[in-house]
Amino acid sequence: MNSSFRPPMASSPCLLGEDHPDIIRHDAATAEVALLNGLSRAFGICLNEKQNTPEALFLGDIARLFHQRRVDAETSLEKHDRPWANVYLIQYGVLRLFRESSAGKVAIHHFFTEGDLIWPVFGRSRTVRNTLCLTSVLPATVWVADFSAFRSAIQNHGNGLWHKFALVLTEEIAELTSMREFRKHTMPANERYQLLLDEYPELIKRVPDNQLASWLGVVPATFSRLKTAAKS
Repeated sequence: MNSSFRPPMASSPCLLGEDHPDIIRHDAATAEVALLNGLSRAFGICLNEKQNTPEALFLGDIARLFHQRRVDAETSLEKHDRPWANVYLIQYGVLRLFRESSAGKVAIHHFFTEGDLIWPVFGRSRTVRNTLCLTSVLPATVWVADFSAFRSAIQNHGNGLWHKFALVLTEEIAELTSMREFRKHTMPANERYQLLLDEYPELIKRVPDNQLASWLGVVPATFSRLKTAAKS
């Protein structure tokens, strides 16, 4: 057998190593396209190639309010005792929503990941009586817009769109929060941990254990035991 013989490549993935001309390469989507796609999901609007539809024009108006911001891990985006002023759309990363007592004790309410839209759903959060904090867990790329301008732009499109939009997201957060509190009072820690694995497997890989422990409602030592037991 001729040792220099090389069999022909059998499939398209194999051709990548030789930069074969038959391979179709696609350019990465621009940041603006990522923003529009994120907003379309948040508003339940299906974008198509037509650029002059009322839906496309609406999303274009909203998108112009946002600017991209890259932050390091543990960057404070919103703090208690300050009015929550912005809307955030996560392009990449994880953010946590929490409250912190004057003694430094933290209660984590929720984690947000790629594609989530975060805004001050409660009226109190938009005043100096705000008790919520928002901080990046990992280095993140987020789109940021002024909340007042964001709300006004939606209201200007009429048809009660703001109330429909606000109601859906408020109900979603309220449901998630109430269900988690219900589980804390009615389910043992090991069952709650198993639900965490089933419902949020990506958070287990990306969020520090001490933060997950706080979210689950257990101390870090208990969380470590639950983690070890689940692997055995």
